[in-house]
Amino acid sequence: MKNFKFLVYPYLVWAAVLIVIPMLMIAVYAFTVRGNDVMTFKFTLDNFKEFFADAVFINVLKRSLIVAVVTTVICILLGYPAAYIIANIAGERDKLTMVLLITIPTWINMLVRTYALLGILKDNGLINTVLGALGLPALKLIHTDFAVIFGMVYNFIPFMILQIYTSLTKMDKSYLEAAEDLGANKVQCFLKITLPLSLPGVISGVTLVFLPAVSSFFIPKLLGGGQYVLIGNVIENQFLTAGNWNFGSAISLIMAVVMIFLMWLTKKADKDPAAERGL
Repeated sequence: MKNFKFLVYPYLVWAAVLIVIPMLMIAVYAFTVRGNDVMTFKFTLDNFKEFFADAVFINVLKRSLIVAVVTTVICILLGYPAAYIIANIAGERDKLTMVLLITIPTWINMLVRTYALLGILKDNGLINTVLGALGLPALKLIHTDFAVIFGMVYNFIPFMILQIYTSLTKMDKSYLEAAEDLGANKVQCFLKITLPLSLPGVISGVTLVFLPAVSSFFIPKLLGGGQYVLIGNVIENQFLTAGNWNFGSAISLIMAVVMIFLMWLTKKADKDPAAERGL
């Protein structure tokens, strides 16, 4: 294995260029005043004070967290039954087909998929066209909370399904056989064996859904209209419109800390139930 250590060097260079250096630049901008040059840095905490002192930004952060939580919960409620059916009920050939159908949308750029939803949700879109053909009143779907959450669930639910599916397929079925031999019914087997052993997949899915959902900016921008603002839209506006990179970097750093904390929580919760039970 020592002979192959050099293979890690390209990745280290890649990580340094695309992760470490940008994060260091964000940190420098966040703690400096606007208009610095390379030779004279003036450090300050005013960028962070501006964020926490303004109730508007705090409310936007709260809304972003709420939308991300709702999106994650819906993905769990819809994704777990789908993953369970694929892993435990579908035949071998059907499993491959179903996994392929779930994976195919992820091959398309997320921005393109979100644009496609505009044609479905807009006032004269597919849904309202069908409702009109049935003689039913049109619905206001676009530029609403429903549209934003629908777009996020549509884009992120494959990650939840695939993580839970992987966890279920790796589960040792002998535990279920032993539980049935001891008189447990199907509901008890699910609650006592299947659900606890699949929790690592659920937690991994939560990480892959919640973190991008809380920082998403183009989904609320396209489906929510200019009036629906989440924290990702605020950061984008500070960098691209207001040109205030220092304040935008401060918000980005705050979100990075929030995400690191949430990842730490998921890591604490991501324990092997079988190991804890001594199975």
